[in-house]
Amino acid sequence: MVDPTTLLLFTGASLALLAVPGPAVLFLIARSADQGRRAGLVSMLGLETGNFLYAVAAAVGLTGLIAASEIGFDGVKYAGAAYLVWLGARALLSREGPVTVAVPRGRSRLFLDGLLVQLLNPKVAVFFLAFLPQFDDPARGHVVAQTLLLGTVFTLLAVVTDGTCAVLAGSLAQVLRRPVARLRLTRVSGVVFIGLGVSAALTGRPARC
Repeated sequence: MVDPTTLLLFTGASLALLAVPGPAVLFLIARSADQGRRAGLVSMLGLETGNFLYAVAAAVGLTGLIAASEIGFDGVKYAGAAYLVWLGARALLSREGPVTVAVPRGRSRLFLDGLLVQLLNPKVAVFFLAFLPQFDDPARGHVVAQTLLLGTVFTLLAVVTDGTCAVLAGSLAQVLRRPVARLRLTRVSGVVFIGLGVSAALTGRPARC
């Protein structure tokens, strides 16, 4: 399996990467500030499920195919950009402030939003293609098992860091109780989502080694 020293280095490098806000983190912060901690935490679980699914894909080589194929990479990129823009447009066109999601169906939608944002994020595929395999050592056993282990470690670290962001950002929703203030926050969230969509659309395909 993975050498303990390698695992420690991977953990440190992953924490450094997670400390830099990306599209998924900005999405999570906007969602948490908009609808509260619970909504943010449910969305976070969707994001991390997407992370783990990418780890599984990396183990079987699917992320390499996505990053190496212009059609595959562009398909993920533009689908993700369109979805983020749609979320933003929906928030901007809303005439009511966000409400607290208390039913399972609402939580399922929040989870699905987070999952789709992460699965349609081309930068995640590039991460699992270019970064994670550097820590695999064929001499220490099955590479697939090592990749899954490292992907699990990364996902658990992301749960901690993203969960913290969700809780901290969600505290803003507890302060902004007035309907007018919450409506303005919804508009800001919509602008953020659209900006993330534009950013995703401009993401370039990684160069082949």
